[in-house]
Amino acid sequence: MLPTPPPSPQLSTCLPPEARLGCILAGRLELTSILGHGAFGVVYQAVDVLTNTTYAVKALPKAGLDARQKRIQGREIALHYQASQHPNVLGMQRILESPDCTFVVLEYCPEGDLFANITEQGRYVGDDHLAKHVFLQILDAVRYCHSVGIYHRDLKPENILVKDHGHTVKLADFGLATKDSVSNDYGCGSTFYMSPECGHSQPHARYATAPNDVWSLGVVLVNLTCGRNPWKKASLEDSTFRAFVKDPNFLRSILNITPELNHILERIFECDIRRRIGLDELRELIVACPQFTTFYSELAPSPPRSPVEYAPATVDAMDCAATAPSSPETDILRQSLRFTSPASQWSMFSPSSKQNSIYSTTSSDSGYDSDASYTEVSNNQPFNFYGNLIPFQEQNKGPYFTHQPYVATNITAY
Repeated sequence: MLPTPPPSPQLSTCLPPEARLGCILAGRLELTSILGHGAFGVVYQAVDVLTNTTYAVKALPKAGLDARQKRIQGREIALHYQASQHPNVLGMQRILESPDCTFVVLEYCPEGDLFANITEQGRYVGDDHLAKHVFLQILDAVRYCHSVGIYHRDLKPENILVKDHGHTVKLADFGLATKDSVSNDYGCGSTFYMSPECGHSQPHARYATAPNDVWSLGVVLVNLTCGRNPWKKASLEDSTFRAFVKDPNFLRSILNITPELNHILERIFECDIRRRIGLDELRELIVACPQFTTFYSELAPSPPRSPVEYAPATVDAMDCAATAPSSPETDILRQSLRFTSPASQWSMFSPSSKQNSIYSTTSSDSGYDSDASYTEVSNNQPFNFYGNLIPFQEQNKGPYFTHQPYVATNITAY
């Protein structure tokens, strides 16, 4: 009798990121370097050994995920694919499955993210023409997402990738995206870019996700044109934001912006969502804006007027109503006016100010969207390219996939 063979070696379900370098996926994609780490996985640079094309590959671990986390992971893939029909959303090419990871093959943007391009490369600030060109691309990507019922909830320069020497940008990272037009998932996103209604939790209350994205776009616009954040948090506890609520022209005293851009920012940073500007009108104002910034030399070392000058007691709470007015919300806002804090770091926009995206510690997100129309990703229901995604197995195919072109209307070239 032959001896019993030893058990087959099992693939590790917790490989360190560096251990995958040099691996070839599906006999074709070689992982060559690590581009970055995130809360939900690792992103690698990869090369197609047959065509020498470079891709980014996001490795989403399977080990240790509960049912809710698996649903959220599947939702991210499905929503990103649906959104990637637009040319300014990062292209999704293939899904590859392994025992320990789902590998998402993505378009590669060699120039990094918008955050690094602003803070390290010095692009956009002082170049209104290029800033407008790029912001319109971001705006159009978000408009397309909203048109198909996708709300990003984490718009920020770190989630926007750059190529073509800074002239083309791609919206990425749909980890917090949702199909729900209203949500009670407060504190979802990144503090600098969060709207007041998203960051200010109310019992049994919900906030609209589309206006929340509009608010985030406003902060990104300030980043692009001025190289800084307008405030640290859109809360009356933040002295700079409180100064803005008191006097909408306050931003002109700390930022080198024109009256036209100041008017646009007033419309974006409207705390009452019923009066906050919509994306279509915002696009019209951006296109019509003749100049974003004043003739730019260098940033003043300190603002001409200090936000501390605006004492909390002088601010009318009704100037910052978060949603539809109600007595409990008004009372809470009035209570918050009694909070006194030092001046916020309104100019903080440097590599040290980079933020991770977060879910609220009290998040009720189950991974299900109440009005979702997509099919949940699973191994039993592989996606195909005629609306979904499939694993890549054949080695003799040409380029992975070319999307049907998205035809945008009323686009002005810059």
